[in-house]
Amino acid sequence: MRELLVVYCKGFSMGSADVVPGVSGATIALIVGIYDRLIAAITAIDPRRFGAIRRVHEPEGRAALQAELERIDAPFLLALGLGIATAIVTLSRVMHVATAEYPVPTYGFFFGLIAASAIVLYGEIDEWTAWRVAVSVAAVVFAAAVTGVTAGATSHGPAMVFFAGAIAICAMILPGVSGSFFLLVLGQYEYMTGTLSRFVDGVLGALNGDPLAPVVETGTVVAIFGVGAVLGLFTMAHVVRRALDRYRQTTLAFLVSLMVGALGLPIARIEDGLGVTPGGTLGVALFAAVVGAAAVLLVDRYTDDLEY
Repeated sequence: MRELLVVYCKGFSMGSADVVPGVSGATIALIVGIYDRLIAAITAIDPRRFGAIRRVHEPEGRAALQAELERIDAPFLLALGLGIATAIVTLSRVMHVATAEYPVPTYGFFFGLIAASAIVLYGEIDEWTAWRVAVSVAAVVFAAAVTGVTAGATSHGPAMVFFAGAIAICAMILPGVSGSFFLLVLGQYEYMTGTLSRFVDGVLGALNGDPLAPVVETGTVVAIFGVGAVLGLFTMAHVVRRALDRYRQTTLAFLVSLMVGALGLPIARIEDGLGVTPGGTLGVALFAAVVGAAAVLLVDRYTDDLEY
């Protein structure tokens, strides 16, 4: 139980990081020493090997199921997942209020986090070939185009929410790239943090006798996002992992350049909030950006020996 509690706390740290664009939960996994174990557990999961669950009423079936759960390190994944979920549920409310009511300092902070993360990760690329430069330029243009669309009216339909969940989960295996960053690029960050906050409020209200309608409405969105995340974990995450294994430098250049290309979105949010929201001054935005950048550079200084 003590070991599982430690894993839960590490999961809480990962979830806390992934709520903030520019900070990766996978980076925290590296820092706390569970990254390799996490990747091994995820890649060990094979739904086809859970046939024993149909014979759980038999002693042999229960023994086979227990052996399979031990093989995929299920207690570790469960404790870690609970920690991540607790952090996301707890902190998403804070981030939703921050982005909605204090957009200038909040997005200034995000800008500093993302920009500094890009600088740090570009330093991990040992050689800039013509191909890597071309891939980087393409990624910057692509991210700028996407964020140019999502900075305005964005669809929050089931398909988009599902896709956002599948993309965001990739951050679990990408040190340096945050799941919240992908949500920000897709224009789903404020929507999902707000939806999750309303879902939690609805559940608490239902326990006190309030109507279930708010729970069903927001719970449907959360469930669609969760299904997308689960499927993404077994598809996109594996694809990205193989790309990192085979073409690490090029893949890293592409991912980091996405971050650079998306910097226009926090800038647009800052411009929208100047003079009309609390703390809505350029000086506050610049100060918040410096704080965000300093936080990333400080973490990088003390984790420089980690292998990304």
